[in-house]
Amino acid sequence: MKAAVLHEFGKPLRIEEVPKPAPAAGEVLVKVEACGVCHSDLHIMQKDWPDAAAALQLPAILGHEVVGRVVETGPGVAGLAVGDRVGVGWLHWTCGECESCREGHENLCDERRITGIAAPGGYAEYMRAKASHAIKVPEELSPADAAPFFCAGVTVYHACQEAAITAGQRVAVFGVGGLGHLALQLVQQLGARTIAVDLGEDKLRVARSLGVHHAIDASHPDAAKRLADGGGPHVAVVTAPTEAAYDLALRTLRRRGTLVVVGLPSQALRFVADDIATGEFRILGSAVGTRQDLRETLELAGAGKLRCHTETYPLEEINEVFARMKRNEIAGRAVVTL
Repeated sequence: MKAAVLHEFGKPLRIEEVPKPAPAAGEVLVKVEACGVCHSDLHIMQKDWPDAAAALQLPAILGHEVVGRVVETGPGVAGLAVGDRVGVGWLHWTCGECESCREGHENLCDERRITGIAAPGGYAEYMRAKASHAIKVPEELSPADAAPFFCAGVTVYHACQEAAITAGQRVAVFGVGGLGHLALQLVQQLGARTIAVDLGEDKLRVARSLGVHHAIDASHPDAAKRLADGGGPHVAVVTAPTEAAYDLALRTLRRRGTLVVVGLPSQALRFVADDIATGEFRILGSAVGTRQDLRETLELAGAGKLRCHTETYPLEEINEVFARMKRNEIAGRAVVTL
């Protein structure tokens, strides 16, 4: 089968022929129709995350926003059949037995295995998946439309739920990219007042098309003042992977407000302890989401209440997608189709 393979960190993926996998017990074989391209894959390729790099055995097939059809089932599979359209996200498998799993936080499972790291991902014509973690996709969604919800969509859904956003709050979303434009829609679903923050008119135009209450250019001299109007945001959801976005978010956050960490800069973030203490700010980390979060995200999307702006490319152009990602040229989410 054809696949895009990582042979060396810092180098482009190679399009080549590799053996077609076969499903083991409890697994299904998925014929991939679409796979979203996540910034996390770029971090892994560039070795920005040492722990992920250490866990990855090269050569490797990345890709964890996968949608396709089940074409074969292994022994012991129940609940899925050949022909079902399913998706596979960041969580390839979770144990169901550790403290986090028992408490409903399987995204933090002690033994979790990550798609594209512990198991081959979706930048290929076929991939194996655990039947327990392959989620059925609403037929209302095309493969390319559905794929980004398996990481970008569920990530911001989980973040908004964890932040306990309520109607009437002022919520600022920093970064109107693949995650940010979905976060803005979810915040609106919760009845909050939305503030979009990004650089450049192109991104702000996207935000305005979504009906946000305010769209603020972070480079404008009055950006901090405009954000702080009315006491500042109750919640700042930072999806932009930049230190500058976090600095501006914390500087303008309402007292006792919540800063939600979603975007992952490659450099370390630095916060002054006195600023956090005197403002009684809450800094909340959010890690992807659970299978239940994913089902709820797909339900919203299937009902037309959540839409992802996608750009589609053939698998052969995957390296150009990453190049465009580095140049910040992708509006929404890139998806490779097979």
